[in-house]
Parts: sequence; C-alpha cells; structure tokens
Amino acid sequence: MQSEIQIVKPGPNGALITENGKMVYPPKDWIFLSAGDAGITRKITAQGIFWRVQIKKGKRQISKGIWAPSHIVLHAQKEVQAIRKTDSYKKKRAVDIKRRKKKQDEYEIEFCKSVESYLHFNVEYKNLQKKMAVAVTKHAIPIGSGSVARTALIPLEERAAHAVIAWMRHQTTSYDRTVVAKIKGERRAVRRKFAQQSVHLLNKYRNGTKTDKNCPLYKALQNK
Repeated sequence: MQSEIQIVKPGPNGALITENGKMVYPPKDWIFLSAGDAGITRKITAQGIFWRVQIKKGKRQISKGIWAPSHIVLHAQKEVQAIRKTDSYKKKRAVDIKRRKKKQDEYEIEFCKSVESYLHFNVEYKNLQKKMAVAVTKHAIPIGSGSVARTALIPLEERAAHAVIAWMRHQTTSYDRTVVAKIKGERRAVRRKFAQQSVHLLNKYRNGTKTDKNCPLYKALQNK
C-alpha cells in the first residue's frame, strides 16, 4: 500500500475515497501535511509515496494537502527549514519577492487598461469608467484569488470581460440573495441571466443614456 501514489477525496468519519470509489484509511505511520508550503510538498512527493487529498470546487480540483509516511514528512520539513535559514536563501528570496511584485504591478496596470477598454463608456461617464476599472481590478487581480484574471488560458481581453461581469454579479445584481435550486446546470443558468442584465446595464453607460443615483452601478461605485 505504501508504494502507491493516489488521488483521494475526504470521506466519512476520517476515511478517504479513492478515484475508483474505494474507501481507505492512511497507514498508521503516515501523517497529513496541509497544502500551502510548496517547497516541503515537492520534497515529499519526490519520494513517490503519498496520497494527495483533493476536493472539487466548481470545475477545478483543489488540493487540501497530502498524506505521507511521517519520517518522510518530518525529514522534508527539517531539511527545508535548514535551507531557509541560510543567507543565500534569504537573499534569493528577497530577489524573488521583488521580481514577483514588479511583475504583479505591471500586470495590474495592463489588466486595468484592458478592463477600461472593455467598458468603453460614453465620454460623459469616463470618470465612472476609471473608477469601475480600478474596483474590478482590485477585486480580480490579487495572487491566489482564484479569479479568471489569474488564468493565462484565455486572452487578456476575455479575462477583463469575465472579471467585469463577475464583479457586477455581486455588486449590482441580486445574485448573492438568490436561492439557486440544486439542479444540474441551474447555477450556470442563473449566472447567465444576471450576466445579460449586467451587459444591458453597461450598454446604457456605453451609449450615454441618462442615469440617476438609483442606478445600481452608480450606487456600487460611490464608496469605491
């Protein structure tokens, strides 16, 4: 059993469910390491003896952590901690953080411009356009947010459009207060309905249609 690499999901009463539906329990000399420290996880999985615990969130599989022999986990933790105390590691870490921050800042500027381009409000509403682009960017861009803005699988223009609709779904519609029936495809249908409402609202600002202070988009941007 210990020579296996398996993908499992949480089961009842501490059990785990394998990909073929079998209920299993980790060996007694194994321990669980929560997801979050990629350095330690890589050292453990490199040994080829572990069970990865995953859950489904939407269409994605999210890792909750791994089960592995306790001696492998403890050795990996000790080895990584020793490396992280060295001056060379600390210097490299500082350089990496600075590089990632620069990359993140550049992407934030690029993404915000793409959001503004998608909004394309009438000249009368350019101030609101800028304010909304900043609000959408702050919501979508953070590392680890899991939003569509963090994926490279679709073009930047599409990421911006999806991010706008996602922001509006929570800020200008009743989506968060809507009870969605537990029927396959129902949540997608509800989101599609609210997306259509959001596009209709955006078109008013694109066309220069006169709005008032009761407009949900206007109200949502007042505190931004």
